[in-house]
Amino acid sequence: MKRDDNEKSVSALKTTLKNALIVSCQPVPGGAMDDSPYVVGFALAALSAGAVGVRVESARYVAAVRAATDAPIIGLIKRDLDDSPVRITPFLDDVTALAEAGADIIAFDATDRVRPLTVEALAKAVRDAGKLSMADCSCVEDARHALATGVDFVGTTMSGYTGGPEPVDPDIDLVTSLRELTPDVIAEGRIRTIEQAQAAARAGASCVVVGSAITRTEHVTAWFRDALAEVYAPAPTVLAVDLGGTKTMAALVQAGEVIDSVVFPTDRNNSCEGWLASIVEAAEPWKGRYNAVGIAVTGAVRDGYWRAMNKATLGIQGEFPLEARAVDLLGFPVVVANDAQAAAWGEFKATDDRSDLVFMTVSTGLGGGIVSDGRLLRGISGHFGQMRGQTIENLPIESRICGPWIAAEAKRLGHECEPKDVFSAADGGQEWAVSIIEAVACRFARLCCDIQLAIDPARIVIGGGVGLATGFLDRVRAEISALSPSATPELWAATLGPKAGIIGIADLALSDRK
Repeated sequence: MKRDDNEKSVSALKTTLKNALIVSCQPVPGGAMDDSPYVVGFALAALSAGAVGVRVESARYVAAVRAATDAPIIGLIKRDLDDSPVRITPFLDDVTALAEAGADIIAFDATDRVRPLTVEALAKAVRDAGKLSMADCSCVEDARHALATGVDFVGTTMSGYTGGPEPVDPDIDLVTSLRELTPDVIAEGRIRTIEQAQAAARAGASCVVVGSAITRTEHVTAWFRDALAEVYAPAPTVLAVDLGGTKTMAALVQAGEVIDSVVFPTDRNNSCEGWLASIVEAAEPWKGRYNAVGIAVTGAVRDGYWRAMNKATLGIQGEFPLEARAVDLLGFPVVVANDAQAAAWGEFKATDDRSDLVFMTVSTGLGGGIVSDGRLLRGISGHFGQMRGQTIENLPIESRICGPWIAAEAKRLGHECEPKDVFSAADGGQEWAVSIIEAVACRFARLCCDIQLAIDPARIVIGGGVGLATGFLDRVRAEISALSPSATPELWAATLGPKAGIIGIADLALSDRK
C-alpha cells in the first residue's frame, strides 16, 4: 500500500471509530461459548445494535468474524508464556497471523516488563503489515513510549493488571492522562456499567471498549448471583452487650433488630472479670446462634483496653484487656467500644440523615459520642461528662447532671427516692422536685450550647434514663431559649431509646471486622 493511501486509510478508520462503542467478543476460555459460531454471533449482535467495531482474540476467530462483516476489527492473540508476563500479541508471527486473518487494528501489550520483543519491533511489524496498531498500556509512561514508536492508538487495557490486587473499577484517571498525550485514546478494562462508559467518554476517550458486561455470560451471571446472595443470605447475628453502671443488657441483634434480650443489674462491687463472667452466663442459652460479638461499656476504651473515666460509675482498676479476655471467654472475634459512642453510632445508622451528630446519654453518668463525616470518633472523644468548669468543687460536669445527683439532692431535701420519682413529683408541680430537675436542665442546656460552639454538629441527640424522662428535653430547650446563645443547638430525642447502644455495637461488631 502506498504511503498516501495508507495515511488515508488510517485517517478514515480513526474517523469511523471516533465517539464509538467497540464490543470485545472474547468468550471465557474453555467456556460454553468458546467456539467460532458464538463469537461471530456476539459480533453480529453487537454491530446490529450500534457498536461500530469489535475486539476479537485469536486469528481463527478474527477470520471467522471477518468473513461475516466488514466492520472494523481489533485483533489480538493471547499466550501464556513461561519467561514473560506479557500475554497480548507477544510475537511477530502473531502480528502476521492477525493481519492475514483480516484484523484492521492489531493490539499488543505495551507495558514496561520482561518481554519477548520490544514495543518498537511490534509497532514496526504492524506498520509493515499495512495495519493500524493499538498499544495496550498500564500507565502514562507506557503510552508515551508507545507513541514515540509510532503506534496509532493507546488503550488503558493493562491498567491494574501488572501487579497487585486487581481493581474493580475502570481507570478513568488514566484515560484523562492519556488524552493529554493524544486524541486517539481507547478506553478499555473493567467498564461494566453505562455510567462508567460515559465517564470514560467524558474523560476524553476517542472510543470505548466494553467486553465482559456484554459478551461474557458467565461473568455477568456471577455478578448478579453475588449481588442477590448479599440480599438473600441470612443476615449475621451478633451477640451485643451494653454494660452500664446500673444495668447490663445482652441481646441477639440481626439486621439492626433485637431478636432476643436479657437485662440484669450491674453489680458495682464486682470486677472486670466478674462482669465478663456474668455476660458469658447470660449468653449461654444463645450458644450457636451468633457469629460475632460486640461489647459496649461505660468508661474509656482504647485499643481493646478498658479503663474508668469516673470510678463512681464503675470502679475499674487500671487498664483491663477487655477485648482479649472477651475473645478468650466467648471464642469469637470481639469488638469493644464505649457505650455512649456505640449509642451514637446506633442513632446515626437508625435514620437516613447522614449529617454530623453528637449523642449524649444522661443516666447514671453523662456519656457522649461524636459522628463526623460519617465516621465514629473513638478513644475518649465525646466524654463530655468528664469536662470541668461548671462545678465549684472542681468535679466532672456529670457529677451534677446525672441520676445519682438527682437522688442525692432529693434526699438532702428530705425525700429519699429514685430519680424517676423526682421526675414524677416535678410533673405534679411539687416545688422541691421542680427545683432539682430545673437545676439539672439548666446545667445540661449550658453544656449543649458549649458543645454547639465547639463542634457545631447538625444535631445533638439525647438518650438515657434522665435524658428521655418525661418533660426533661422540653425544660432543656426552654433553658437554651432563655440563654439566647449565639449558636442554638438542635436537640433530638434518641429514636432507639435504651437499645441505641445495643444496636450500635452490633453494627460496629460487623463493620469493624470487614
